[in-house]
Amino acid sequence: MASHIVGYPRMGPKRELKFALESFWDGKSSAEELEKVATDLRASIWKQMSDAGIKYIPSNTFSYYDQVLDTTAMLGAVPPRYNWTGGEIGFSTYFSMARGNASVPAMEMTKWFDTNYHFIVPELGPDVKFSYASHKAVNEYKEAKALGVDTVPVLIGPVTYLLLSKPAKGVEKTFPLLSLLDKILPIYKEVVAELKAAGASWIQFDEPTLVLDLESHQLEAFTKAYSELESSLSGVNVLVETYFADLPEATFKTLTSLKGVCGFGFDLVRGTKTLDLIKSGFPSGKYLFAGVVDGRNIWANDLSASLTTLQSLEGIVGKDKLVVSTSCSLLHTAVDLANEPKLDKEIKSWLAFAAQKVLEVNALAKALTGQKDEAFFSANAEAQASRKSSPRVTNEAVQKAAAALKGSDHRRATNVSARLDAQQKKLNLPILPTTTIGSFPQTIELRRVRREYKANKISEEEYIKSIKEEISKVVKLQEELDIDVLVHGEPERNDMVEYFGEQLSGFAFTANGWVQSYGSRCVKPPIIYGDVSRPKPMTVFWSTAAQSMTKRPMKGMLTGPVTILNWSFVRNDQPRFETCYQIALAIKNEVEDLEKAGITVIQIDEAALREGLPLRKAEHAFYLDWAVHSFRITNCGVQDTTQIHTHMCYSNFNDIIHSIINMDADVITIENSRSDEKLLSVFREGVKYGAGIGPGVYDIHSPRIPSTEEIADRINKMLAVLETNILWVNPDCGLKTRKYTEVKPALENMVAAAKLLRTKLASAK
Repeated sequence: MASHIVGYPRMGPKRELKFALESFWDGKSSAEELEKVATDLRASIWKQMSDAGIKYIPSNTFSYYDQVLDTTAMLGAVPPRYNWTGGEIGFSTYFSMARGNASVPAMEMTKWFDTNYHFIVPELGPDVKFSYASHKAVNEYKEAKALGVDTVPVLIGPVTYLLLSKPAKGVEKTFPLLSLLDKILPIYKEVVAELKAAGASWIQFDEPTLVLDLESHQLEAFTKAYSELESSLSGVNVLVETYFADLPEATFKTLTSLKGVCGFGFDLVRGTKTLDLIKSGFPSGKYLFAGVVDGRNIWANDLSASLTTLQSLEGIVGKDKLVVSTSCSLLHTAVDLANEPKLDKEIKSWLAFAAQKVLEVNALAKALTGQKDEAFFSANAEAQASRKSSPRVTNEAVQKAAAALKGSDHRRATNVSARLDAQQKKLNLPILPTTTIGSFPQTIELRRVRREYKANKISEEEYIKSIKEEISKVVKLQEELDIDVLVHGEPERNDMVEYFGEQLSGFAFTANGWVQSYGSRCVKPPIIYGDVSRPKPMTVFWSTAAQSMTKRPMKGMLTGPVTILNWSFVRNDQPRFETCYQIALAIKNEVEDLEKAGITVIQIDEAALREGLPLRKAEHAFYLDWAVHSFRITNCGVQDTTQIHTHMCYSNFNDIIHSIINMDADVITIENSRSDEKLLSVFREGVKYGAGIGPGVYDIHSPRIPSTEEIADRINKMLAVLETNILWVNPDCGLKTRKYTEVKPALENMVAAAKLLRTKLASAK
């Protein structure tokens, strides 16, 4: 029985790639040094899987930024503004597309389906001259082969690539991107030919858009693409991999009828209904790659249950055609439990990170051939039983409080326009008020202080003194810049979700459980293993300390329940919405304590609300109902004069704008600049928004500093579709990943642009 891994984390067990990338970007190391780190990481990943007995080991899942950008490079689809003149695409062009440079902005970045991973959105149009411009897939296959590992090269499929793209600036928004299929397929043929010549016996095409609600012409594009590729694919085994959800019945039929394809991969963790489709009609003679090991969560697999599922599938497809696999790439999990010596032993026994999931896949494959590792399965069964019976998982008081939420929609008593009037009387803000999203740059010194405090190398008194000094610097800078509503800069927080999880019951934490979010950005998701509650106030001390340093309004900064949920590894033994309601009640307690402490502006970030939207439209309404309700629970009890902000970033919000309005926040700040102001199109189309809104005026994920004129131009575009009295001026997102040398001039220009337009608006009256 064969085993397969869809993809593997690329940052390294100690974030080796992150540090190598940042050193290269800062000019502290060479391209050769970066490539050496990458080469060593790839070699260790391939060796690990080979040593574990995995038969189908992926290559070309490693990336310096993301796999969609790698495909853009492969196809030579470089937007003209990067002045690429042809030839093999190097780091300069590649990273300019990802991050922008001094003269041009980056390409749009958005979420990869419903995960916290991001990808760079291709910009396409009828005039794009595609060419084979990156031989990465072939080079990595050869690299692995030279090490004695025969891999399965992985390519983003041609139809998924086009469906994830957008029309370039200046191209009609209605331009049919799938019309470019005939232009990109010749390049895919070249890549396939080179892989075959290099000795590849299998090629994996990732086509995750197959799990979406596709129209008939989109489904036909898959049939067309693989029919066109059929002759080129002759002589090589082809796997089409899908993940993240069930396949609709019509899509399943289209997929399993594709020409030139001999294997199909399915997510059987999030796509349990696909099992019924397989049982009712899987094509004979084809390989089934059964994704029974969860690639998106960190809970140990229930090996006994998975083995039962696999045995039933074996009876359908045949012993020699069933391959045990992960549900998706392991990119979305932490790397290795071996790096967690301090993690609670009982909780640790319930978990499996990427390295452990590789072992689970192999153990299941061996069990199917009669080589069951009884000790491995027995330990797994004990861990499953321990988790189900552990008293630390359940808190009856929390469950009772969450159950009592049913029957109320938890809206504030007064409508938003009346609240905004009351808040303006208290806050006395100018038109086009300026603010930032929360965090300020996290300096090396600041990180050192936090690290030493955690390691008990400095006292609590020294830590508090250092953090207060940092807050004072941030407050002083904002006052010098003349920003209207201030933030304390979050110097006490390494990560917005981890910070709150550490102070809530029901959460566990790792030392090295890092997961890539985009580029070099890694997050360390908390693990929600039990019922959630707030033992004591979490932010009141720092918020009141910051407010005491200024007469201007100081925002209390919280992470919302939906974002804490979506950016954590969530328990899988109860519905997600139940866990979310528990978190909402904990945040509600914090909001009310902040208000009592005199904080008049409270921001409850819901950066990940859109990210959690199910991939299938039929499931949208249920999710949005409980997600929006959870947000309203957090602030339903505050006074009219307390201004509630929320923040969202890097997703497509247009299709959920009515749910955003239904959140009933007083002010929303929202990503806008990097997505080419796509958000504003909603308001051009007539959606009325009566609360305060701050579409981001510049992209903080690029080191580029926008000019005053550029920002003023963005604000003018906003004023064309939004009322002057509701518009706020702010960056796209928090500033923690930037340097002060970038932040200070960018904010100076932002405030100058706001003042310039205030003057123009006043003189126009």
